[in-house]
Amino acid sequence: MSRITAAASAAFLSFALASTAPAADVNIAVVGPMTGSTAALGVQMRDGATAAVDALNASGLLPGIKVILSVADDACDPKQAVAVANRLTMDQVKLVVGHFCSSSSIPASDVYAEAALIQISPGSTNPQLTERGLKTVFRICGRDDQQGLVAAEYILRHYPNKKIAVLDDKSTAGKGIADVVESRLQEAGEKVIRQSYVAGEKDYTALVSRMKRDGIQIAYIGGYYNEIGLIVRQAAEAGAGLTIMANDPLMTSDFSAIAGEAANGTLFTFMPDSTKNAQAADAVARLKSSNMSAGGYTLYAYAAVQAWADAVKRAGTFDGPRVAAALRSQPTQTVIGPVRFDTKGDNAAPGFVVYRWHNNIVETVE
Repeated sequence: MSRITAAASAAFLSFALASTAPAADVNIAVVGPMTGSTAALGVQMRDGATAAVDALNASGLLPGIKVILSVADDACDPKQAVAVANRLTMDQVKLVVGHFCSSSSIPASDVYAEAALIQISPGSTNPQLTERGLKTVFRICGRDDQQGLVAAEYILRHYPNKKIAVLDDKSTAGKGIADVVESRLQEAGEKVIRQSYVAGEKDYTALVSRMKRDGIQIAYIGGYYNEIGLIVRQAAEAGAGLTIMANDPLMTSDFSAIAGEAANGTLFTFMPDSTKNAQAADAVARLKSSNMSAGGYTLYAYAAVQAWADAVKRAGTFDGPRVAAALRSQPTQTVIGPVRFDTKGDNAAPGFVVYRWHNNIVETVE
């Protein structure tokens, strides 16, 4: 952004904050898989961002400003994500809450960075999103090099000397986290059978039969809830007798609906349950009163809007680089707790917890 444009942005905000004139509109967007096989996760992001914008406009934090939220769909498709990113930069939105799939976030982030537009992803966990030195790109969730280690250490503690398979769906996120899990298990001396599968299929019985024949006792899967739900169900139907552990996209009831009773006992990792935070109580109540879920990525999308708004307030401008500097300068209190962005743009706070599906609900394991 040019100095003239940045100065104009700061002057506009300063005027708006001091003005009693009608609110000026500022546009932001939430982008994710609003359609397609992972749409349940996009809905979580949409609901969280919507609730956060409603609360922000009612709060008076940015007096004289009305934040307008648009919803964009990338269907977790990289080409569609880049097209959306180009459109949003042309529309001069000030914040993008998104994307979800790392395979979408990473190419889109190059577009946002070139335009000095703030991007905060609630769900892209692949480390490469923030490893490239892009100054206006952030993630508010955790990283797969954290998540994968938590999963691997759990397997090492609870399934020592068992036959282990590590599977992935060949996606950026799925393969990335599976690589982390496999590496840590092998480092600890475990022999691992590695296998990939094709996302979007309906029949994984050949894969299940191979694991049963090999005597696999626990399988770690890096992928998304649709395919993992099918694998879990088909493994139970085949009497494979194995435990399945997976990554964060299993934090949706759609997984349980697909897997059916076989979902019981399925392990996965996700960030700490933010719905139990005292600072989230009001947001959770509002979401539930609107028949929206507060779980999964909902509060992470909500927190992304909060962190941006707080940084805008402190920076006194919508200028992307200056807002980015404010985001890194100090922690922000949000519905998921304090958010502390490091120099790369990662949130230093979230760790990962092991959860288990049991009787259609998620329970904390450790």
